[in-house]
Amino acid sequence: MATVVGIGETLIRLTPRGNDTLEGAASLAVHVGGAEANVCAGLAHLGVSTAWISQLPANPLGRRVATAIRGFGVDVSGVLWALEGRVGLMLVQPGAAPRAGEVHYYRHDSAFASIDPDAVAWALLDGARMVHLTGITPALGPNAARLVERALAEARSRHIGVSFDANYRATLWDPAAACRRLEPLLHGLDIVLLSHRDAGTVFGERGGPDAAVRRLRARFGCRALVLTLAGDGALAEDDTGTYRQPAYPTEIVDRIGRGDAFAAGFLYGYLATGCAEGLRYGAAMAALKQTYPGDVCLATLDEVDAVLRGESGTFRR
Repeated sequence: MATVVGIGETLIRLTPRGNDTLEGAASLAVHVGGAEANVCAGLAHLGVSTAWISQLPANPLGRRVATAIRGFGVDVSGVLWALEGRVGLMLVQPGAAPRAGEVHYYRHDSAFASIDPDAVAWALLDGARMVHLTGITPALGPNAARLVERALAEARSRHIGVSFDANYRATLWDPAAACRRLEPLLHGLDIVLLSHRDAGTVFGERGGPDAAVRRLRARFGCRALVLTLAGDGALAEDDTGTYRQPAYPTEIVDRIGRGDAFAAGFLYGYLATGCAEGLRYGAAMAALKQTYPGDVCLATLDEVDAVLRGESGTFRR
């Protein structure tokens, strides 16, 4: 029985080694990652039981994705297997200032995009405390959009909490389309997470963080609104008050997945005691994620607690 269930697509990620570019790379590092699965994997490393629901093609690449997610300690028994379609690909070219980094997606007509919500084993939600969704999924096509709507209905029928990370992707849709589709989904949820940048880009929120978190929480009618502020940390508001958390310093190896690591840490702390603890663990997980290559934060609870105690960067013998 899972405490947190994530639902969404996972991709195979290809990245040039070292400082090479996609144009000139002789070899590519292979990682597996997807926003919802990354959150589940991060939580699993903290000792929280998690499950991931998705659809993969019944081919070697599909099996590679499932094996990787299972290897992180996540239950993948809810994965559906498609006879057609393919695994989505993400090609990453890391930047080196002043050259910007680039991400190229190849996920059109993936096996996940054809998922049938009626075929999902929704009984996997029984006994869970939280279902985690993101704004990426409804952008992937009509079936994926219906999957999100069905997941919300199934969670509500079981009185399970829902966390929803807006996670806007400009390569998937424009801000107006994202706002039209996402805003109705966010109303009345337990937790809504979004970046201050996405608050402005997608939802037209032009105020500072303090005003934004207050107005957006009222606008969505959610129990807790979490606003991430990049290098300035994060801010959250619920019925008990407003909470702030600075970012922890980190040595950056790989930025990708830090938002998912934050979400995993936030859920861990939130489920334990509430928003304040959620922000602390979220900030620590986001900092630690950037020290690992790949999409998933592999930090254990002991390592996260060491950051919270101010012991980060020490050499332990």
